[in-house]
Amino acid sequence: MPSGTPDPDTPRDLLSYARIYAESVDLDVDHDAIEWEISKRARRRAGACSYAPDGETVTIRLTWAAYREHGWRQFTNTIRHELVHAWEFQEHGDAGHGERFREQAARVDAPRHCEAFADPRLALACSEGCAWRADRHRASRPVRDPGGYRCPDCGGGIRVEHVDSGVTWTDAAGYERARGVVDDW
Repeated sequence: MPSGTPDPDTPRDLLSYARIYAESVDLDVDHDAIEWEISKRARRRAGACSYAPDGETVTIRLTWAAYREHGWRQFTNTIRHELVHAWEFQEHGDAGHGERFREQAARVDAPRHCEAFADPRLALACSEGCAWRADRHRASRPVRDPGGYRCPDCGGGIRVEHVDSGVTWTDAAGYERARGVVDDW
């Protein structure tokens, strides 16, 4: 790897730098059992780690758009974060963001959650006025039919907003109307 800060300009180069960087992180993982991939579809996750227990293979998937948004220095946080998940899968067969994760993440200076790289298109909020809010990038079930869901904080109804247009709805019919009037969905 050349000296200085890497600046991969292709997904293939990013994978190469990520693998090399991962081996420098002081974490007892089996690097040979990690497969690396690039996602060009992900909209909210900078990275993801999955485990195939039958083959004991861990796959770390890095998001190209997140790297392009944040640059190499910040993206190394994502690599360390996903490596902690890989360690958890290899050592314990499962992974999460609990105490075990927090301890290892602190040891390798990895964030507990990776920074968002894209603004959400949709926002769910309590229609009764409490402070609960959840962002969405895709039209999930609660977005398409918020009338079937309740606020997890107070039990009130759910209102959905298309962030760019300000159009809101509270049921499936409202979602269909919004799809018809919002130009840039």
